[in-house]
Amino acid sequence: MAFLEAAGRALSYEWVGVEQGRPPLVFLHEGLGSIRQWRDFPARVAAATGARALVYDRYGYGQSDVLQEPRRTLQFMHDEALQSLPKLLEGLGIKKPILIGHSDGASIALIHAGAGHEVRGVVAMAPHVFIEPVCLTSIQQARNAFESTDLPVKLGRYHRDARKTFYAWADVWLDPGFERWDIRDDYLPKVRCPVLAIQGHDDEYGTMAQLDEIARRVGGRCQLLKLDECGHSPFRDQPEQLLQAISAFVEELQ
Repeated sequence: MAFLEAAGRALSYEWVGVEQGRPPLVFLHEGLGSIRQWRDFPARVAAATGARALVYDRYGYGQSDVLQEPRRTLQFMHDEALQSLPKLLEGLGIKKPILIGHSDGASIALIHAGAGHEVRGVVAMAPHVFIEPVCLTSIQQARNAFESTDLPVKLGRYHRDARKTFYAWADVWLDPGFERWDIRDDYLPKVRCPVLAIQGHDDEYGTMAQLDEIARRVGGRCQLLKLDECGHSPFRDQPEQLLQAISAFVEELQ
């Protein structure tokens, strides 16, 4: 594991796979995710596509710097997409990557691409492009579970400060002002690169309306993958279908 300073914070990162002249893949984890929580999926994608893959912990997650602010802002995904991610890519010399994002990471990828940054393609797993009541209900349930189950212990295996990581995520999502968060008009029409958007039919944090809005609004080619027997984490619930779909998508971008 190595560290790089981006937007004034030390971020932990790792490369997986071998450089074979293919466009680099950059993995963006979910709202409570980290390098380790991807498990072996980035390595499997790298092997299947012949592309080198970057995985990293965003600020406040995993082994990166612990969040110093009392809480994140309501624009935290915009901050990541427009400030931190460009600095990370610049610092590592990455140009025109294929972004592979999950949940919050998928939203960050779409904002980054929609802001005009050079991106070869976006894979958006369980993305959020507007706020749905089902998502807020599930986050409230997660907050209850954090105080009543062993969830802090489980998250503590991956994050330097599990409590701060958890509440920095949950408190923003449950802020009444966050209900108006929406990237459909400002960013999706400006996403010109190809997009592969993926959602499970059993996702407890969002409905297929997220994918339908992406398909309706993005400015470039869009492919949808709607998975049966799949919740919020397709790379855990349906890894083989996901691997096949991402591999075919990446191959088309060569």
